[in-house]
Amino acid sequence: MKKYLLALLTLALAVVLAACGGSEKETSTSNDEGSAPEAKKEIKLGATAGPYSDMLTKAIIPQLEEKGYTVELIEFGDYIQPNIALDNGDIDANLFQHTIYLETFEQQNNMDLEPLIIVPTAPMGFFSEKFTSVEEIADGATVALPNDPSNAARALSSLQEQGLIELDPEIDQLTASEKDVVKNDKNLVFQPVEAASLPRQIESVDIAAVPGNFALAAGLDLMDAMFLENMPDQYRNTVAVKAENKDSQLAKDLKEIVESAKFEEVIDAEFEGFGKPEWMVNR
Repeated sequence: MKKYLLALLTLALAVVLAACGGSEKETSTSNDEGSAPEAKKEIKLGATAGPYSDMLTKAIIPQLEEKGYTVELIEFGDYIQPNIALDNGDIDANLFQHTIYLETFEQQNNMDLEPLIIVPTAPMGFFSEKFTSVEEIADGATVALPNDPSNAARALSSLQEQGLIELDPEIDQLTASEKDVVKNDKNLVFQPVEAASLPRQIESVDIAAVPGNFALAAGLDLMDAMFLENMPDQYRNTVAVKAENKDSQLAKDLKEIVESAKFEEVIDAEFEGFGKPEWMVNR
């Protein structure tokens, strides 16, 4: 009888231990599967050299570091590599382009990128060493324009606003090109040039339409321009990420930082003349 009781007790203990072990294993598995992955804290941000690299350095990266991020800034010398690097995952976000350019670039290159939030932006400046006002512009003057479609449209729209040309009213002004010019009383001659080289063209052409970031990077004073564009929000620069990361913790933190009072304080102190987006002006 004692032998039978001992055997039964041993069996019962084994069952209890097995059940406890299984419960612990299930609990451990459940915790592993249910826990959210840790947010990536070592990141790389990209920008073209100049004001938007400075904006990251002065107004965004310090707040990211306060949130525990380790940030490496990658500077680029053109408008192409920052998006290639973002699409490849070589950087986690970039700041250098406006929304129209971003949408055009991703369509042409089969990418899926996402604009997060618009930031204050330096306007395009029309610089000339020959003329000091629109009224002085001579017949047949040469105008160097950015050769990418969205910035070319931006320059042409500014020329129209100054009364120098007229664009076909039936087309989308945000996609205007030279072929859409229907009136050109001064017979302006347009010379498409890679945007980064436009500051160097000022000496060799009559007028150069220089995007604000490249103007400032080249040491130009925007207030020395013959005139500045009246920039709509579609042409203000945006922080961008890969579309698959638009809801990531980094994306949320970047938006929170740009919307912060501290960010605007730095803009007011360090980036004089930058036009603010509607959301910032109207809040």
